Amino acid sequence: MSDPLRVLFLCSGNACRSQMAEAFLRHLGGGHFEVFSAGTDPHEIHPLTYAVMGESGLNLTGHASKSLSRYEGADFDYIITVCDRARDRCPTFPGDSERIHWRFDDPAEVVEGQAPLDRFRRVRDEMRERIRLWVAAQEGHARRKAARTV
Repeated sequence: MSDPLRVLFLCSGNACRSQMAEAFLRHLGGGHFEVFSAGTDPHEIHPLTYAVMGESGLNLTGHASKSLSRYEGADFDYIITVCDRARDRCPTFPGDSERIHWRFDDPAEVVEGQAPLDRFRRVRDEMRERIRLWVAAQEGHARRKAARTV
């Protein structure tokens, strides 16, 4: 792929899911992506987000929860919402952004009979697999496009 694709992951709090997505795309996408994350109503990164991402070998030290307003007026190739609330509250961005919605359970939500750490691990693993497949699809698309221009 030539120029890096600019991707914004958006969730309600920027405390779990969008942080995981940002870290995985940075890791799995190499230099092919410029990655950001934000929340419609940001709050502190959940401690279990740090823990489960550390188990995957990704250190979130230096990550911070950011407000969507920080990116008003910015151009993105993709805006990927990872929860329904963010999808419903996502404003219009300038340019030709493609919106994608990937719904993931809120790992911080308390669910009877589910251990919080297990829930965070499940969402993390689902997120990693979704991003792995998406990166492969983007790379395939870029190869096909390059082959057509030769």
